[in-house]
Amino acid sequence: MEFDTTTTAGVFVAVVVLAAVGMTFTPMQTSTVFMMVVPSVVVFGVLMVALGIKHGEYRAGN
Repeated sequence: MEFDTTTTAGVFVAVVVLAAVGMTFTPMQTSTVFMMVVPSVVVFGVLMVALGIKHGEYRAGN
């Protein structure tokens, strides 16, 4: 499967939305989920995508 920018962004958004919807069914308040948890999931996801891209560039170079 080819991962271009559009595919990567689409999968990333789908994972974040799925996590947010799933967390709304937990006993946590919705405001806590959307103001604290979802932003931290987005930041973590962006860091992991960047790390994965750099690792892929490293592996492709060797």
